[in-house]
Amino acid sequence: MSELPRLCAEALARPGGSGVVEFEHQWFDWDDLRRVAAQLDELIVASGATADAPVTFIPRNRPWAVAALLALLAQGRTVRMVYAFQSPAGIIRDISRLAAPLVIAEPGEFSAEVVTAMVAAGYAGIAVEGLAANPVNGVETIATSAQYVPAISGRVEILTSGTTGPPKQFPVEFSMIEQLLGGGTGAAQMASPDQPPGLLYMPIGNISGIYSTIPTFLKGMRAVLLDRFKVDDWRDYLARHKPKVTGLPPAGVQMVLDADIPAEELSGLMAIGTGAAPLDPTVQAAFEERYGVPLLISYGATEFGGPVTSTSLKDIEEFGSTKRGSVGRAIGGAQLRVVDPDSGAPLPAGTEGLLEVVSPRIGPDWIRTSDLAVLDADGFLWHKGRADGAIMRGGFKVLPETIE
Repeated sequence: MSELPRLCAEALARPGGSGVVEFEHQWFDWDDLRRVAAQLDELIVASGATADAPVTFIPRNRPWAVAALLALLAQGRTVRMVYAFQSPAGIIRDISRLAAPLVIAEPGEFSAEVVTAMVAAGYAGIAVEGLAANPVNGVETIATSAQYVPAISGRVEILTSGTTGPPKQFPVEFSMIEQLLGGGTGAAQMASPDQPPGLLYMPIGNISGIYSTIPTFLKGMRAVLLDRFKVDDWRDYLARHKPKVTGLPPAGVQMVLDADIPAEELSGLMAIGTGAAPLDPTVQAAFEERYGVPLLISYGATEFGGPVTSTSLKDIEEFGSTKRGSVGRAIGGAQLRVVDPDSGAPLPAGTEGLLEVVSPRIGPDWIRTSDLAVLDADGFLWHKGRADGAIMRGGFKVLPETIE
Protein backbone atom coordinates (compact mmCIF):
# COMPACT_ATOMS: atom_id res chain seq x y z
CA MET A 1 0.00 0.00 0.00
CA SER A 2 1.27 3.46 -0.86
CA GLU A 3 2.83 5.57 1.87
CA LEU A 4 2.38 8.84 -0.02
CA PRO A 5 -0.99 9.83 1.51
CA ARG A 6 0.41 9.38 5.03
CA LEU A 7 3.56 11.35 4.18
CA CYS A 8 1.53 14.23 2.75
CA ALA A 9 -0.78 14.27 5.80
CA GLU A 10 2.24 14.33 8.12
CA ALA A 11 3.77 17.21 6.15
CA LEU A 12 0.57 19.25 6.46
CA ALA A 13 0.61 18.63 10.22
CA ARG A 14 4.06 20.18 10.71
CA PRO A 15 4.28 23.18 13.06
CA GLY A 16 4.15 26.64 11.59
CA GLY A 17 6.23 29.65 12.47
CA SER A 18 8.92 29.55 9.81
CA GLY A 19 8.70 30.10 6.07
CA VAL A 20 8.18 27.08 3.85
CA VAL A 21 7.44 28.56 0.44
CA GLU A 22 8.17 32.06 -0.83
CA PHE A 23 6.02 33.60 -3.55
CA GLU A 24 6.50 37.14 -4.80
CA HIS A 25 8.85 37.86 -1.84
CA GLN A 26 6.25 36.74 0.74
CA TRP A 27 6.88 33.64 2.86
CA PHE A 28 4.12 31.19 3.74
CA ASP A 29 4.47 28.64 6.53
CA TRP A 30 2.83 25.28 7.28
CA ASP A 31 0.00 27.01 9.18
CA ASP A 32 -0.88 28.86 5.98
CA LEU A 33 -0.77 25.72 3.83
CA ARG A 34 -2.70 23.73 6.43
CA ARG A 35 -5.46 26.39 6.47
CA VAL A 36 -6.00 26.00 2.72
CA ALA A 37 -5.89 22.20 2.97
CA ALA A 38 -8.47 22.17 5.79
CA GLN A 39 -10.85 24.39 3.84
CA LEU A 40 -10.53 22.12 0.83
CA ASP A 41 -11.19 19.02 2.91
CA GLU A 42 -14.44 20.55 4.18
CA LEU A 43 -15.58 21.76 0.76
CA ILE A 44 -14.82 18.40 -0.89
CA VAL A 45 -17.09 16.70 1.65
CA ALA A 46 -19.77 19.38 1.14
CA SER A 47 -19.61 18.88 -2.64
CA GLY A 48 -20.76 15.30 -2.25
CA ALA A 49 -17.57 13.84 -3.71
CA THR A 50 -17.16 10.24 -2.59
CA ALA A 51 -13.79 8.88 -1.47
CA ASP A 52 -13.21 7.28 -4.88
CA ALA A 53 -14.21 10.33 -6.94
CA PRO A 54 -11.36 11.67 -9.12
CA VAL A 55 -10.65 15.40 -9.12
CA THR A 56 -9.77 17.67 -12.03
CA PHE A 57 -7.04 20.03 -10.83
CA ILE A 58 -6.11 23.21 -12.75
CA PRO A 59 -3.12 24.59 -10.82
CA ARG A 60 -1.05 27.68 -11.34
CA ASN A 61 2.27 28.03 -9.54
CA ARG A 62 0.92 29.46 -6.30
CA PRO A 63 1.24 28.47 -2.61
CA TRP A 64 -2.43 27.47 -2.58
CA ALA A 65 -1.75 24.94 -5.35
CA VAL A 66 1.02 23.34 -3.28
CA ALA A 67 -1.36 23.06 -0.32
CA ALA A 68 -4.18 21.73 -2.51
CA LEU A 69 -1.99 19.10 -4.14
CA LEU A 70 -0.72 17.84 -0.78
CA ALA A 71 -4.30 17.79 0.56
CA LEU A 72 -5.59 15.77 -2.40
CA LEU A 73 -2.71 13.31 -2.17
CA ALA A 74 -3.25 12.99 1.60
CA GLN A 75 -6.79 11.85 0.80
CA GLY A 76 -5.43 9.28 -1.66
CA ARG A 77 -7.31 10.97 -4.50
CA THR A 78 -6.76 10.44 -8.20
CA VAL A 79 -5.81 13.91 -9.47
CA ARG A 80 -6.29 14.68 -13.16
CA MET A 81 -4.21 17.66 -14.24
CA VAL A 82 -5.35 20.34 -16.69
CA TYR A 83 -3.09 23.18 -17.88
CA ALA A 84 -4.37 26.59 -16.83
CA PHE A 85 -2.82 28.56 -19.70
CA GLN A 86 -5.47 27.91 -22.33
CA SER A 87 -8.81 29.25 -23.51
CA PRO A 88 -12.15 28.48 -21.83
CA ALA A 89 -12.92 26.19 -24.78
CA GLY A 90 -9.71 24.24 -24.07
CA ILE A 91 -10.52 23.95 -20.38
CA ILE A 92 -14.08 22.79 -21.18
CA ARG A 93 -12.68 20.18 -23.57
CA ASP A 94 -10.31 18.85 -20.93
CA ILE A 95 -12.85 18.82 -18.11
CA SER A 96 -15.25 16.89 -20.32
CA ARG A 97 -12.58 14.45 -21.49
CA LEU A 98 -11.27 13.71 -17.99
CA ALA A 99 -14.75 13.09 -16.57
CA ALA A 100 -13.95 13.92 -12.93
CA PRO A 101 -16.98 15.30 -11.05
CA LEU A 102 -15.09 17.91 -9.00
CA VAL A 103 -12.95 20.72 -10.41
CA ILE A 104 -10.46 22.73 -8.32
CA ALA A 105 -8.90 25.88 -9.80
CA GLU A 106 -8.46 29.64 -9.37
CA PRO A 107 -11.59 31.79 -9.76
CA GLY A 108 -10.41 33.04 -13.15
CA GLU A 109 -10.57 29.54 -14.62
CA PHE A 110 -14.30 29.34 -13.87
CA SER A 111 -15.52 31.53 -16.72
CA ALA A 112 -19.22 31.70 -17.55
CA GLU A 113 -18.69 29.21 -20.40
CA VAL A 114 -16.85 26.76 -18.13
CA VAL A 115 -19.52 26.96 -15.40
CA THR A 116 -22.28 26.41 -17.98
CA ALA A 117 -20.52 23.28 -19.22
CA MET A 118 -20.07 22.05 -15.64
CA VAL A 119 -23.76 22.58 -14.87
CA ALA A 120 -24.65 20.47 -17.91
CA ALA A 121 -22.31 17.69 -16.75
CA GLY A 122 -23.44 17.88 -13.12
CA TYR A 123 -19.93 18.70 -11.86
CA ALA A 124 -19.01 20.77 -8.80
CA GLY A 125 -16.27 23.41 -8.53
CA ILE A 126 -14.06 24.83 -5.77
CA ALA A 127 -12.23 28.10 -6.38
CA VAL A 128 -9.03 28.81 -4.45
CA GLU A 129 -7.25 32.14 -4.37
CA GLY A 130 -4.64 33.32 -1.90
CA LEU A 131 -5.35 31.30 1.24
CA ALA A 132 -9.11 31.02 0.80
CA ALA A 133 -11.19 28.26 -0.82
CA ASN A 134 -14.86 28.72 -1.73
CA PRO A 135 -17.50 26.79 -3.67
CA VAL A 136 -18.19 28.11 -7.16
CA ASN A 137 -21.61 29.72 -7.47
CA GLY A 138 -24.04 27.52 -9.37
CA VAL A 139 -21.90 24.38 -9.12
CA GLU A 140 -21.55 23.91 -5.36
CA THR A 141 -22.44 20.22 -5.32
CA ILE A 142 -22.15 17.22 -7.61
CA ALA A 143 -25.47 16.39 -9.27
CA THR A 144 -26.88 12.88 -9.11
CA SER A 145 -26.82 12.92 -12.91
CA ALA A 146 -23.03 13.33 -13.03
CA GLN A 147 -21.37 10.48 -14.95
CA TYR A 148 -17.87 9.34 -13.99
CA VAL A 149 -15.89 6.17 -13.39
CA PRO A 150 -14.74 5.85 -9.76
CA ALA A 151 -10.96 5.77 -9.35
CA ILE A 152 -9.54 2.37 -8.40
CA SER A 153 -6.47 3.82 -6.67
CA GLY A 154 -4.88 7.20 -6.08
CA ARG A 155 -2.51 8.60 -8.69
CA VAL A 156 -1.70 11.79 -10.59
CA GLU A 157 -2.70 11.81 -14.24
CA ILE A 158 -0.98 14.26 -16.55
CA LEU A 159 -0.87 14.94 -20.27
CA THR A 160 2.26 13.65 -22.01
CA SER A 161 4.25 15.99 -24.23
CA GLY A 162 4.26 13.57 -27.17
CA THR A 163 7.65 11.82 -26.98
CA THR A 164 6.11 8.47 -27.98
CA GLY A 165 3.32 9.80 -30.19
CA PRO A 166 0.29 12.11 -29.84
CA PRO A 167 -0.14 13.57 -26.32
CA LYS A 168 -2.19 11.33 -24.04
CA GLN A 169 -3.15 11.03 -20.38
CA PHE A 170 -0.43 9.30 -18.38
CA PRO A 171 -0.74 7.97 -14.80
CA VAL A 172 2.02 8.87 -12.36
CA GLU A 173 1.51 6.26 -9.67
CA PHE A 174 2.07 7.20 -6.03
CA SER A 175 4.87 4.63 -5.89
CA MET A 176 6.77 6.52 -8.63
CA ILE A 177 6.65 9.70 -6.56
CA GLU A 178 7.77 7.84 -3.43
CA GLN A 179 10.90 6.64 -5.24
CA LEU A 180 12.04 10.27 -5.51
CA LEU A 181 12.16 10.66 -1.74
CA GLY A 182 15.35 8.58 -1.58
CA GLY A 183 15.63 7.82 2.13
CA GLY A 184 12.27 8.89 3.39
CA THR A 185 10.99 11.95 5.20
CA GLY A 186 12.02 11.19 8.77
CA ALA A 187 13.78 13.70 10.99
CA ALA A 188 17.20 12.41 9.93
CA GLN A 189 16.41 13.11 6.29
CA MET A 190 14.95 16.60 6.74
CA ALA A 191 16.75 19.46 5.05
CA SER A 192 18.86 21.74 7.22
CA PRO A 193 17.26 25.13 7.96
CA ASP A 194 20.54 26.70 6.83
CA GLN A 195 20.23 25.12 3.38
CA PRO A 196 19.33 27.64 0.65
CA PRO A 197 15.77 27.24 -0.60
CA GLY A 198 15.27 25.49 -3.90
CA LEU A 199 13.86 27.27 -6.93
CA LEU A 200 10.61 25.95 -8.41
CA TYR A 201 9.57 27.30 -11.80
CA MET A 202 8.27 24.28 -13.72
CA PRO A 203 4.44 24.14 -13.99
CA ILE A 204 3.02 22.15 -11.08
CA GLY A 205 0.72 20.38 -13.53
CA ASN A 206 3.44 18.62 -15.56
CA ILE A 207 5.78 15.79 -14.59
CA SER A 208 8.78 18.06 -13.99
CA GLY A 209 6.66 20.21 -11.70
CA ILE A 210 5.29 17.23 -9.79
CA TYR A 211 8.72 15.64 -9.41
CA SER A 212 10.30 18.86 -8.15
CA THR A 213 7.44 20.15 -5.99
CA ILE A 214 6.27 17.14 -3.95
CA PRO A 215 9.69 15.81 -2.82
CA THR A 216 10.83 19.34 -1.96
CA PHE A 217 8.12 19.84 0.63
CA LEU A 218 7.95 16.27 1.92
CA LYS A 219 11.69 16.42 2.65
CA GLY A 220 11.23 19.61 4.66
CA MET A 221 13.03 21.83 2.18
CA ARG A 222 12.13 25.45 1.65
CA ALA A 223 11.43 26.77 -1.83
CA VAL A 224 11.07 29.95 -3.84
CA LEU A 225 8.08 29.46 -6.14
CA LEU A 226 7.89 31.36 -9.42
CA ASP A 227 4.74 31.81 -11.46
CA ARG A 228 6.95 31.05 -14.47
CA PHE A 229 10.62 31.48 -15.29
CA LYS A 230 11.79 35.08 -15.63
CA VAL A 231 15.42 36.16 -15.81
CA ASP A 232 15.01 38.98 -13.29
CA ASP A 233 13.43 36.61 -10.75
CA TRP A 234 16.25 34.11 -11.29
CA ARG A 235 18.88 36.79 -10.73
CA ASP A 236 17.07 37.95 -7.60
CA TYR A 237 17.02 34.37 -6.29
CA LEU A 238 20.78 33.96 -6.86
CA ALA A 239 21.57 37.27 -5.18
CA ARG A 240 19.43 36.69 -2.09
CA HIS A 241 19.92 32.97 -1.45
CA LYS A 242 23.33 32.19 -3.02
CA PRO A 243 22.76 28.52 -3.92
CA LYS A 244 25.66 26.33 -5.06
CA VAL A 245 23.50 24.46 -7.57
CA THR A 246 20.35 25.62 -9.33
CA GLY A 247 18.38 25.07 -12.51
CA LEU A 248 17.48 26.81 -15.75
CA PRO A 249 14.96 25.82 -18.42
CA PRO A 250 16.72 25.38 -21.78
CA ALA A 251 15.13 28.55 -23.14
CA GLY A 252 16.36 30.35 -20.02
CA VAL A 253 19.99 29.65 -20.96
CA GLN A 254 19.66 31.86 -24.03
CA MET A 255 17.64 34.39 -22.03
CA VAL A 256 20.49 34.75 -19.52
CA LEU A 257 22.96 35.30 -22.36
CA ASP A 258 20.67 37.83 -24.03
CA ALA A 259 20.32 39.72 -20.74
CA ASP A 260 24.13 40.06 -20.60
CA ILE A 261 24.20 39.22 -16.91
CA PRO A 262 27.63 39.93 -15.39
CA ALA A 263 29.66 36.77 -14.80
CA GLU A 264 30.21 37.64 -11.13
CA GLU A 265 26.50 37.12 -10.42
CA LEU A 266 26.95 33.42 -11.23
CA SER A 267 30.38 33.03 -9.64
CA GLY A 268 29.04 31.15 -6.60
CA LEU A 269 27.46 28.38 -8.70
CA MET A 270 29.09 24.96 -9.09
CA ALA A 271 26.62 23.72 -11.71
CA ILE A 272 23.24 24.38 -13.33
CA GLY A 273 20.80 21.62 -14.21
CA THR A 274 18.65 21.87 -17.31
CA GLY A 275 16.35 19.65 -19.34
CA ALA A 276 12.74 19.11 -20.48
CA ALA A 277 13.53 20.50 -23.96
CA PRO A 278 16.47 20.49 -26.40
CA LEU A 279 19.36 22.91 -25.86
CA ASP A 280 21.32 24.16 -28.86
CA PRO A 281 24.98 23.07 -28.39
CA THR A 282 26.21 26.46 -29.57
CA VAL A 283 24.13 28.13 -26.86
CA GLN A 284 25.51 25.69 -24.30
CA ALA A 285 29.07 26.45 -25.39
CA ALA A 286 28.52 30.19 -25.30
CA PHE A 287 27.03 30.01 -21.82
CA GLU A 288 29.71 27.76 -20.33
CA GLU A 289 32.54 29.79 -21.86
CA ARG A 290 31.08 33.09 -20.66
CA TYR A 291 30.18 32.05 -17.11
CA GLY A 292 32.45 29.09 -16.40
CA VAL A 293 29.52 27.15 -14.92
CA PRO A 294 28.82 23.68 -16.39
CA LEU A 295 25.32 22.88 -17.61
CA LEU A 296 24.20 19.41 -16.49
CA ILE A 297 21.72 18.36 -19.17
CA SER A 298 19.15 15.62 -18.66
CA TYR A 299 16.68 13.88 -20.96
CA GLY A 300 13.41 12.26 -20.05
CA ALA A 301 9.72 12.07 -20.80
CA THR A 302 6.45 11.61 -19.02
CA GLU A 303 6.16 8.19 -20.64
CA PHE A 304 9.44 7.19 -18.95
CA GLY A 305 8.23 8.38 -15.57
CA GLY A 306 10.87 11.10 -15.55
CA PRO A 307 14.51 11.53 -16.63
CA VAL A 308 16.48 8.57 -17.99
CA THR A 309 19.79 10.30 -18.78
CA SER A 310 21.86 13.02 -17.16
CA THR A 311 25.25 14.66 -17.36
CA SER A 312 27.25 14.67 -14.11
CA LEU A 313 30.15 16.72 -12.85
CA LYS A 314 32.18 13.50 -12.93
CA ASP A 315 31.43 13.18 -16.66
CA ILE A 316 32.72 16.71 -17.24
CA GLU A 317 35.86 16.01 -15.21
CA GLU A 318 36.52 12.88 -17.29
CA PHE A 319 35.57 14.06 -20.78
CA GLY A 320 35.87 17.84 -20.57
CA SER A 321 33.95 19.61 -23.35
CA THR A 322 34.14 16.64 -25.77
CA LYS A 323 30.62 15.54 -24.82
CA ARG A 324 29.15 19.02 -24.99
CA GLY A 325 25.83 18.79 -26.83
CA SER A 326 24.93 15.36 -25.47
CA VAL A 327 22.19 14.81 -22.88
CA GLY A 328 24.37 12.59 -20.73
CA ARG A 329 24.37 8.89 -19.93
CA ALA A 330 21.71 6.51 -18.64
CA ILE A 331 20.76 6.90 -14.97
CA GLY A 332 18.65 4.97 -12.49
CA GLY A 333 19.03 1.63 -14.25
CA ALA A 334 17.60 2.90 -17.55
CA GLN A 335 18.66 1.20 -20.78
CA LEU A 336 19.09 2.96 -24.12
CA ARG A 337 19.36 1.78 -27.69
CA VAL A 338 19.04 3.28 -31.15
CA VAL A 339 17.17 1.27 -33.77
CA ASP A 340 16.51 1.36 -37.51
CA PRO A 341 13.20 3.23 -38.06
CA ASP A 342 11.99 0.64 -40.58
CA SER A 343 13.25 -2.73 -39.34
CA GLY A 344 13.56 -1.95 -35.61
CA ALA A 345 17.00 -3.60 -35.60
CA PRO A 346 19.51 -2.14 -33.07
CA LEU A 347 22.12 0.10 -34.70
CA PRO A 348 25.83 0.29 -33.82
CA ALA A 349 27.32 3.14 -31.75
CA GLY A 350 27.57 6.40 -33.65
CA THR A 351 24.64 5.66 -36.01
CA GLU A 352 21.52 7.82 -36.05
CA GLY A 353 18.13 6.18 -35.64
CA LEU A 354 15.05 6.09 -33.42
CA LEU A 355 15.61 6.01 -29.68
CA GLU A 356 14.17 3.23 -27.54
CA VAL A 357 14.28 3.24 -23.75
CA VAL A 358 13.72 0.80 -20.89
CA SER A 359 12.70 2.79 -17.81
CA PRO A 360 12.64 0.75 -14.57
CA ARG A 361 9.97 3.10 -13.20
CA ILE A 362 7.60 1.89 -15.92
CA GLY A 363 8.58 -1.73 -16.54
CA PRO A 364 10.92 -4.07 -18.42
CA ASP A 365 9.71 -3.35 -21.96
CA TRP A 366 11.43 -1.18 -24.56
CA ILE A 367 9.55 2.08 -25.18
CA ARG A 368 9.73 3.33 -28.78
CA THR A 369 10.04 7.11 -29.03
CA SER A 370 9.65 9.56 -31.91
CA ASP A 371 13.07 11.04 -31.14
CA LEU A 372 16.06 10.72 -33.45
CA ALA A 373 19.28 10.03 -31.55
CA VAL A 374 22.85 8.77 -31.61
CA LEU A 375 24.39 6.69 -28.83
CA ASP A 376 28.18 6.96 -28.81
CA ALA A 377 30.77 4.38 -27.75
CA ASP A 378 30.99 5.89 -24.24
CA GLY A 379 27.24 5.62 -23.68
CA PHE A 380 26.44 9.30 -24.16
CA LEU A 381 23.13 10.10 -25.84
CA TRP A 382 22.93 12.74 -28.55
CA HIS A 383 19.42 13.99 -29.29
CA LYS A 384 19.05 14.76 -33.02
CA GLY A 385 15.50 16.03 -33.25
CA ARG A 386 12.10 14.55 -33.98
CA ALA A 387 11.23 11.92 -36.56
CA ASP A 388 7.67 13.31 -36.70
CA GLY A 389 8.68 16.96 -37.20
CA ALA A 390 7.16 18.05 -33.88
CA ILE A 391 7.84 21.65 -32.87
CA MET A 392 8.90 22.43 -29.29
CA ARG A 393 7.20 25.52 -27.89
CA GLY A 394 7.10 26.43 -24.20
CA GLY A 395 7.91 22.89 -23.16
CA PHE A 396 5.13 21.38 -25.28
CA LYS A 397 5.45 19.40 -28.51
CA VAL A 398 3.15 20.56 -31.31
CA LEU A 399 2.74 18.46 -34.46
CA PRO A 400 2.67 20.29 -37.84
CA GLU A 401 -0.48 18.33 -38.70
CA THR A 402 -2.22 19.85 -35.67
CA ILE A 403 -1.34 23.37 -36.80
CA GLU A 404 -2.47 22.62 -40.34
